Amino acid sequence: MSLAASGGSERAASGLDSPLEALLRPSAGQPFRWSEHQGRELLLVEHPRCQAVFSRQGGQLLHFRPRGERSLLWCASRWPRIGSIRGGVPVCWPWFGRHPMESGWPHHGWARLSDWRLVDKQSCASGVRLCWRLELHDWLVELEAELGDEMRLQLRTRHGDSEPCVLSHALHAYWRISDVARVGLLGMDGAEGTDLLAGAPCQQDGELRILDGCHKVFRRGGRVIIQDPDWGRRIRVDGGDNPNTVVWHPGTRPIGDVSWAEGLGFVAVEAAALGGDSLTLAPGEDACLRLRASVE
Repeated sequence: MSLAASGGSERAASGLDSPLEALLRPSAGQPFRWSEHQGRELLLVEHPRCQAVFSRQGGQLLHFRPRGERSLLWCASRWPRIGSIRGGVPVCWPWFGRHPMESGWPHHGWARLSDWRLVDKQSCASGVRLCWRLELHDWLVELEAELGDEMRLQLRTRHGDSEPCVLSHALHAYWRISDVARVGLLGMDGAEGTDLLAGAPCQQDGELRILDGCHKVFRRGGRVIIQDPDWGRRIRVDGGDNPNTVVWHPGTRPIGDVSWAEGLGFVAVEAAALGGDSLTLAPGEDACLRLRASVE
């Protein structure tokens, strides 16, 4: 069964936006405040130019809405009691997918399961800036966020061990859309990569559309436009000089704690460095991954 045959109108009729917006309210000029939701400690950001929600677990941006726009990010309404939160921008670090040698280690690494420390937060007329930090053994990783009319994220890793180490990482962004069967992704024409569902090389020809599932790793960063005619908007996602762009949606395959209709409301377009484009860091060397997004 294709996504186009699924009846995405069920979700559109619900009128739902981000399930986290109910937590946000005018806060007497205070742009930052802490709250708790479904067992997670959250930082709520309320600024004249945008609103946002972060989870201390994972240092994860769960919600971002520029003034006058719909939410840019999708987040599941129900979260597991233990484990990662599906939605927003999970940090996959220091490996992507399954660990190449340790089958019992968590999918997509330790970062999204660990509590991060908020080391800096600032507010100015144009928006807010925040920095989250995680220290694990000889690694130090920071997520810097600038939020206002647009979203800018930078993931920086500092390798402090005495031996070289391989790093793969991703900013696994879930973008909020009207219906995955009705959107098109522009900007990947000619890009080569791997279709992980087919287990074969692929090359994109023109607009990318998702009919029943997609998991492709392209060997290209740069700009992708998510064109959403039902909502009359285009989300510009820019991975800059990152080596990989990942496009993912589960299609008709179920995902835990997410209803069929809810799952139609996102497409993942991720900034990454993985597989053959993973990084080998020398002692003392840094690595950086960037993601920027706005509404056109």
